[in-house]
Amino acid sequence: MHHRYDVLVVGAGGAGLMAALYAAKGNVSVACISKLYPTRSHTGAAQGGIGAALGNVAEDHWEWHMFDTVKGGDYLTDQDAAEVFAKDIIDAVYELEHMGLPFSRTPEGKIAQRKFGGHTRDFGKAAVERSCYAKDRTGHMILQTLYQQNVKSGTTFYNEYHVTDLLIENGRCRGVVAYDLATGELHTFHAKAVVLAAGGYGRVFKITSNALTLTGDLMSLYYRKGLPLEDMEFYQFHPTGLAKLGILVTEGIRGEGGILRNANGERFMERYAPTIKDLAPRDIVSRSIVTEIREGRGVGLDKDAVHIDLTHLPREVIEGKLAEITDLARTYLGQDPVKDLVAIQPTAHYAMGGIPTDLNGLCLSDGQGGSVEGLYAAGEQACVSLHGANRLGTNSLGDLIVFGRRAGTYAAQYARQVEFADLPENPLRESQEMFDALRASKGSDNAATIRKELQESMMNNVGIFRNGPDMERQVGIIQELKARYKNVGVSDPSRRYNSELIEAMELGFMLDCAEAMTSSALNRKESRGAHDREDYRERDDANWLKHTMAYKNLNNDGQVIIGYKDVALKGFTRAFEPKPRVY
Repeated sequence: MHHRYDVLVVGAGGAGLMAALYAAKGNVSVACISKLYPTRSHTGAAQGGIGAALGNVAEDHWEWHMFDTVKGGDYLTDQDAAEVFAKDIIDAVYELEHMGLPFSRTPEGKIAQRKFGGHTRDFGKAAVERSCYAKDRTGHMILQTLYQQNVKSGTTFYNEYHVTDLLIENGRCRGVVAYDLATGELHTFHAKAVVLAAGGYGRVFKITSNALTLTGDLMSLYYRKGLPLEDMEFYQFHPTGLAKLGILVTEGIRGEGGILRNANGERFMERYAPTIKDLAPRDIVSRSIVTEIREGRGVGLDKDAVHIDLTHLPREVIEGKLAEITDLARTYLGQDPVKDLVAIQPTAHYAMGGIPTDLNGLCLSDGQGGSVEGLYAAGEQACVSLHGANRLGTNSLGDLIVFGRRAGTYAAQYARQVEFADLPENPLRESQEMFDALRASKGSDNAATIRKELQESMMNNVGIFRNGPDMERQVGIIQELKARYKNVGVSDPSRRYNSELIEAMELGFMLDCAEAMTSSALNRKESRGAHDREDYRERDDANWLKHTMAYKNLNNDGQVIIGYKDVALKGFTRAFEPKPRVY
């Protein structure tokens, strides 16, 4: 089956839907491919809000937001990206409001805003209300709003299609190949421009807030072409996931006044971040929680969690502004936040790294400014390096909107200027060979066993705290798992709705992402943001104020080639000099 569109978007979360919407505004034909029905995309799990310096509750300015973003990223954030973002997100939030997104409101009828981790006034002096929210269902509302707008704009959707190959030849992207789950057929999508927006790869970890679909597919396919993945060592663990489950407990729960307590009932964040306490950035809070657990002050049967305390808040706040997480705690833990302390633990949440892009979403082919013509990326899958070494809370939804919009706009602009490039002679070949190999394999290993070993070992060896020996061990484990993966067999021979086949394919993508991540982390001999090494405790700006670029060695499987890219240390009108990161 063959399809042809001017702009093709892969992924129907916030970034993909925003890119598709803005491409459609560019008077070009647009299609969107999604593994899921669009409104089930993982953006719907985002609860807390979108940070924007509207100043509806307290004085705020884009410069303060830019500073918090740069400082939150431990100065690895590209400051030109941070400036563009902090300015553009203000208009983008109002635009979402005008599209019909039902934001919560102040008594005066303005968009409501609340405090969030790492959000400050006067360049770090005190916490500020910056998060614009729709109760604790902000991501869900974004998906509904943007999907409706895309239907109105005539975007064509291909739901339950899994992309299996990027068609890149001579430095130009010509389209993609995708597997139709309903029919088992491979489809060729020929496009002038492609936007990649298929989300992260959190399923490489045992405990994660990520949906089952977040397996790093497009990152892996990009990496397999010999193209780089940027800053893969920086992976954020959200401090508050429901204990044992990883289901996200929004940071808004602390923005509304929730307090973290250890087994002694102590408000322990006063020790680690005396200025803003429970509202410190996520990497700091996650490490603080793990430190409490390591020192014997954890709660629960395994003493591997701490409590979040909302019992001092009014019932109407808990059941009104935090309705979703209240329901989740009652349903899955049997704990009622109105009267009970809720057990939480850090959960693998967000990839700061990914496919490198410029400010317009154009995918980069190296660290010196080279690019892949006609290929764009946005959202968690991309790395414009807005987030640096640690993403500031609420900046994920803002990233989707701001850089999804830019990627769609510039993809459409490019598509209007060029003709279709020729497809490769046999565009389906690599995808067909991959599926044939999985179906034909008689190996005794199965994907579920390897996936479980990968997730447990990544959690243990490349988690919140890291060290050289553990990560060296993990490099070897991944090489062993990749060797075993070549012998994975698929028992179900059918083509239609073959979930076993899909999960085996996704495992290959996860192994690639884990390989790039572990090698990048082992190579970076410092602690910075979410990358905390017990054998290199200090941040080292003299040697490591640079982005990692991880390339797959196409001639030697299992070996990762490491390159670098300079950090943009100033924006267009503002610059913030790297300083010790304290709160």
